Amino acid sequence: MHHPPINKPSKSLNLAMQWIRSTLTILKKDLQIELRTKFAFNMVLAFVAAAMLLVLFTLRADQLEPGPKSGLVWIIILFSALSALSRSFIAETDRKTFDLLRIYAEGTTVYSGKLLYNFLFTLLINIATFTGYIFLMNLDIQSWSAFLVMLFVGTAGLSGVATMTAAVVSQADRKGAIFSVLSIPLFMPLVLLLSDISKTAFISGGDGSMNNVTALIGFAGVTITAGVLLFDYIWEE
Repeated sequence: MHHPPINKPSKSLNLAMQWIRSTLTILKKDLQIELRTKFAFNMVLAFVAAAMLLVLFTLRADQLEPGPKSGLVWIIILFSALSALSRSFIAETDRKTFDLLRIYAEGTTVYSGKLLYNFLFTLLINIATFTGYIFLMNLDIQSWSAFLVMLFVGTAGLSGVATMTAAVVSQADRKGAIFSVLSIPLFMPLVLLLSDISKTAFISGGDGSMNNVTALIGFAGVTITAGVLLFDYIWEE
């Protein structure tokens, strides 16, 4: 009896599946380390809570005009990101495990795993921050579409910039200071875009920020792509 030939998975499919498994392994490793220590998560939450209370009681932010009030949250998120997201690669060099990763993983899988970890970490922090900020500042969401785009794409942009910069400075001395100096100029256009979209999400509603949304998506895409390309050179050194 003649059986039809069974098509074996192509080599490209096998490589893709291997790449995904390796990326998820890096992500799982970082998640397990964070869940075991909870150092970065607790540190950032404490920073965000202190910053929001300081802004509320010192600047009386709840009495500000709606425009500044809606965008002030991204300043808090920016500095919380500076305090934790650099650890994605810097922790590997501090633990002397960077060279071990070179042996067992490819550069793109390491970078992608770190990027996914930073995205999930930042997304969780941003959700907690917006929940507290909306409650304390008595804000109402006027456009859920603008808010969700701002939340998810903004998180991707923050993660892209932080992961790329952390990868660049991971082999340098005084990594924390260099990370802040290099990343702040990259963060500023992102924060300005997010502040404008925040006005649509919390004040005006509608789709008046489509140009900013397009620019935000482009910014996130460019930073993630640039990080992947630059990391190959860092990985080979």
